[in-house]
Amino acid sequence: MKIVIVGSINTDMIVKVPRIPKPGETILGGKFSTAAGGKGANQAVAATRAGGNVTFIARVGNDMFGKQALEDFESNNINAKYIKTDNAEPSGVALIFVDEKGENSIAVASGANARLSHRDVTEAEEVIKSADILLMQLETPMESVKRAAKIAKEAGVKVILNPAPACPLDNTLLSTLYVITPNESEAELLTDISVTDFPSAEKAAFILLDRGVEVAIITMGIKGALIKTRELTKIIPGFKVNAVDSTAAGDVFNGSLVVAMAEGKTLEETVQFANAAAALSVTKLGAQPSAPKRVEIERMLLKQA
Repeated sequence: MKIVIVGSINTDMIVKVPRIPKPGETILGGKFSTAAGGKGANQAVAATRAGGNVTFIARVGNDMFGKQALEDFESNNINAKYIKTDNAEPSGVALIFVDEKGENSIAVASGANARLSHRDVTEAEEVIKSADILLMQLETPMESVKRAAKIAKEAGVKVILNPAPACPLDNTLLSTLYVITPNESEAELLTDISVTDFPSAEKAAFILLDRGVEVAIITMGIKGALIKTRELTKIIPGFKVNAVDSTAAGDVFNGSLVVAMAEGKTLEETVQFANAAAALSVTKLGAQPSAPKRVEIERMLLKQA
């Protein structure tokens, strides 16, 4: 099954601290590390490790971070043919604080990600049309997201959108989506419903269906995820683990989700597979380094059975 991902590439610079600093506050004693990141890249790596055949459409800068990213994609067996090298902007960078509970605070300098264009996507039109699933996020310009969604929809390709970072979306884009996967805060921004539990998540999901989406999957961390279609309302519980770093949990969820979906699993099986992968990811530090392999996900599912 062929998966195409349109999205961002960043280098994550991570400081592990006792707690997230307040405005104007300096905290000493942090531990520094770097890791490959970017929501698109994280999802591409997660999907590949979960067993997917992935082509990635993106931009990097002509710098050491960009060169390292391309090497990493090659080592992860990701098709990087449609990743452009940008000579005008540097590669994207994310500065991340992670506290002792695994919670994080992130600032992103988009760099080359912000120059992924309508033209870049159009040049990859044939590979999008030949895909089984297109997965996207919102760390690249909206014009590239809308263009890719339009190409895929017209070709009968299932379009999955992880609406992060959160921003308002119009019904024209939403009507091209097969699945949308917001977390609580993203669902609230899209629907004006305060999502605090599964009943409020269902209300928000129903609004997303009314706006044109076929399937709404609202992720709620350790609580699990809500699946909502016109015919189905289902809660899929999360997995209890010792969290170290939640940085890429949503990305791993989405990358694993599209693999299970491409393999023809039911929506319930698909979300359970993605929940297992996301739970495993928070037990390790870093974004892409935390994405589990297929065998690890299957082992987690067997434990839950």
